[in-house]
Amino acid sequence: MDSAMWFGIFAGVWGIAMVIVFILAIRLSYRIEARSEGLTNRSGIPRKAMIFHTVFNLKVARDAETQAMRRRMLSLLAVIAAGFIVLAVAIRLFGPG
Repeated sequence: MDSAMWFGIFAGVWGIAMVIVFILAIRLSYRIEARSEGLTNRSGIPRKAMIFHTVFNLKVARDAETQAMRRRMLSLLAVIAAGFIVLAVAIRLFGPG
């Protein structure tokens, strides 16, 4: 098999993995919002995840369990950043073309 095909397989698996990790981070962000008084959605209308607030600890509950959840979310976002670095290296070394 040539390198272009392997790169295509790698890029597909990478993309699926990054989407899964991002969905996990969003779900965790919603759980953090539910535990935080300042971020609770009381309107009854669905809204976007407040990831910016949870990343920068704005209006997030200060209890130990919520902060542990926040650290877990930060680690998931770090995995996504590392994934993009891995993809950039793979493109540089084995990229199509």
